[in-house]
Amino acid sequence: MTSIPADNVELIRRILGTGYLELRLTRLQVEEVPELAARVAVEVAENGAAATMDGDGVGPVDALWGALVGRYAKEYQSLKSVTLAGFSVRAAIESKVRRAGLDAMAEVEVAVVNSEGRRFTFSDTSRSMTASAARAVIAVAEYFVNAERAFVMLFNARKDAVTRGRADLIARYTAELAEVVKSTSYAEVIEQLRRELPA
Repeated sequence: MTSIPADNVELIRRILGTGYLELRLTRLQVEEVPELAARVAVEVAENGAAATMDGDGVGPVDALWGALVGRYAKEYQSLKSVTLAGFSVRAAIESKVRRAGLDAMAEVEVAVVNSEGRRFTFSDTSRSMTASAARAVIAVAEYFVNAERAFVMLFNARKDAVTRGRADLIARYTAELAEVVKSTSYAEVIEQLRRELPA
């Protein structure tokens, strides 16, 4: 089971509606030369449609993050500024079925920091440490992609409300922007939106 930060998830889901991007791991292949390099081939379901990507890194987590950034960061710049702040694996030995305990549930926790230094923690628990690590990392990408999408959508809606002179909507969208901005890595997003504003 994957766990994501609760910050503004309901608001982001409401803003995006059916446009909320859900990513689900469907296949993961890892090839690793310890201490040198890793390569992953991953397939995720993007709202049900299959998407495949490859990545290279110093280990499987780095390679998977590289694959996700390679696929999504062209459109969602904020992913480029998210940095790893912590990674841990814990075995819930009490969940073992076999005597040796190697089948115990593994909880993988991934902590990241956004462009403003705010920490976000994602986790996944299953009997496969590798799959749990992959699902937690995929959850990071899903979270920040959706937060950025919601921020941009609200920004554009507020801009439209200003044009139409709708003070009620300006106030609403401004308040929602103030919340959603906390859930994104926004330095790149703000810069991109500034470039779009008339001089």
